[in-house]
Amino acid sequence: MAFRELARIKQRLSDGECAEILSTQLRGVLSVEGDDGYPYGVPMNHYYNPDDGKIYFHSGGRGHKIDAIRRCAKASFTVFDEGVPADDSAWALNFRSVIVFGRTKIADDREKVYDIARRLSLKFTQDEAYIEHELEHSGPATLMFALVPEHVCGKRVREE
Repeated sequence: MAFRELARIKQRLSDGECAEILSTQLRGVLSVEGDDGYPYGVPMNHYYNPDDGKIYFHSGGRGHKIDAIRRCAKASFTVFDEGVPADDSAWALNFRSVIVFGRTKIADDREKVYDIARRLSLKFTQDEAYIEHELEHSGPATLMFALVPEHVCGKRVREE
């Protein structure tokens, strides 16, 4: 499939800027094809792995999102930074956003699941005892899946 190119090419972010946003931001919105073909967007925290370029998510083993990705692997993930004030305006921001289009793949390797879960947890806390406790108690029931990118596009946005 040919993905659409950004309409305002001057606002396009480099691959490096996209990777930086995916690495540093804590959350985004994963969008899948939900029930009856309705779009289903769910806020998710994530881990961007610079080694393989995939974006990893943890989840319980069942629910609307999991049913949707088992039905159709196609998904998109949108992330944006906090932005900075555009000028003296009380509301306008300049921010950067990234949209990743790809296919989801459930991770079967439990060792990899635990490794990625640790990396993801370290984005939120440096308390390794807490992380290990959570992995010991919740790890066996954790489902991990990756979004394997097929197209990544980032842009600068100036609100006006």
